[in-house]
Amino acid sequence: MAMKEDIGDTMISNPRGLPLEAHYKVDPADNVTGYKAFEAGKFGFRRDEYFAYISTPKGTHTMSVDAFLRALMRDVAWGFFYGTVNFDPVFGTTNFYGEVDMFYGALNEAYTSEGRDYVERFRADELMAIFKEMVSDWTNEGFDPFAAPRETGVPWGTKNGDNDDAVSRQRVTARRMVGMPGDTPLRTDASGFPVNTMFDDVAQDQPEVHAEPGFEAEVQAFNLFGYLSRSDVTWNPSVCSVVKDSLFCPTTEEYILPVEHGNDRCEWFIQLSDQITWNIKDGVTGRPKAVVAMKAGDVACMPADIRHQGFSPKRSMLLVWENGSPKVPDLIREGKAPNVSVQF
Repeated sequence: MAMKEDIGDTMISNPRGLPLEAHYKVDPADNVTGYKAFEAGKFGFRRDEYFAYISTPKGTHTMSVDAFLRALMRDVAWGFFYGTVNFDPVFGTTNFYGEVDMFYGALNEAYTSEGRDYVERFRADELMAIFKEMVSDWTNEGFDPFAAPRETGVPWGTKNGDNDDAVSRQRVTARRMVGMPGDTPLRTDASGFPVNTMFDDVAQDQPEVHAEPGFEAEVQAFNLFGYLSRSDVTWNPSVCSVVKDSLFCPTTEEYILPVEHGNDRCEWFIQLSDQITWNIKDGVTGRPKAVVAMKAGDVACMPADIRHQGFSPKRSMLLVWENGSPKVPDLIREGKAPNVSVQF
């Protein structure tokens, strides 16, 4: 039976009727590896020199620790993001905006067909706290899970310092537009954002804005390509302009999107430069559906019932256009809104 729990002003869908878990535990550092182990509900997490291990009542899952940390970093930075963040085909989280499902095999038909899937529900702020402590403890000095592989050190080995400056970055979330008075500032050399070497040919000049008197705080323009050329992270769409529920979230992409993102609403992609190849799978079963190669100037809409993972051989620029309305996920689940933006 479907349930809804009122969390503040947000209605939370709970189709499985899951109880909210409240058990959290952090074990002391291991005498051999130096890393702490973590528990959230009946999920357990530990790492060694090469791998992350996720234990559940239905089984244990192993991931390469670099892939796990890159995915964990996005889940933390995005606040569990829109919909589902699949760390890989087995493990991940689904955001219900105030509450979060953490799952093992629940979106993999091989697991569900054999009854090997497992899901628990958590309050988002409580699970986020344990995830933040985990990514901090498991990230060694010199490794940046936000960076492209060529730009950072390695995550391997026993515990060796930390990189809290990297894992505690704040995602850009402009209230109106980057560069507006009192809003997110432009990126400059002086503010610690040099041009990335992949974008050293991108022009850095800014448009001139001549506002009528009294409208100086209402009119703004900036060089988006120049702004993106100074991004110090990859695969991290940040809100750069807002018009009601319409959010422009541009980002730079290099190597592999560390997660398979299953959205709970339609999501528009506009390829601004170079090329990204997207592997598209069914959102529930994980079955392959399509491969989409997007070159500069291409536009695509990712439906609400799929998951996608991108591959970018060269650092590229992508504009992600989101409808941030909190009503959309329930409208789609109730059949009152379509999974696609355009029907032919």
